[in-house]
Amino acid sequence: MRALTYRTFYRLPGRWRRRIVRTFQPTYTIGAVAVVRDPQLTRILLLRQPPGAGWSLPAGLMDRGETPVQCAARELAEETGIKLPPERMRAANPNAIVHTRGQWVDMVFETEVEPGVELVVDSAEVIEAAWHRLDNLPPLTVSTSQLLAHYAIGPYKDYPEVREA
Repeated sequence: MRALTYRTFYRLPGRWRRRIVRTFQPTYTIGAVAVVRDPQLTRILLLRQPPGAGWSLPAGLMDRGETPVQCAARELAEETGIKLPPERMRAANPNAIVHTRGQWVDMVFETEVEPGVELVVDSAEVIEAAWHRLDNLPPLTVSTSQLLAHYAIGPYKDYPEVREA
């Protein structure tokens, strides 16, 4: 029965197969995150966004036709005024953080920037942007704390179960 189902499925036109797969498989939203540190790796750039309950990282959803690294560079520029070419961003390790409960994937990129660079925030999206010492971080959003734990940063860095969630 299973073999017959597969044979039938692969005889269908490609667009029908895609529609069937998209109907029955979970879908994920793809976003890109920029982890921006100073060259000495002692400070990190964080944003306070509405409603302002905690600090987060420059991030956003990919536009159609955009690559994850282009998205990370675009979001960094839109939210902080820091314009970097995508070539200045490198894939973090791990590069993809899959959030199965919320069904989204964060593609994470790292870069270094001198803290003296002028920050120009988009007031529609960002209340404040500031550099923070890694050993004295402000209150972070839960999702930011969980993401940074993958890179041994923040309040959850010593909790391996957070990285596995």
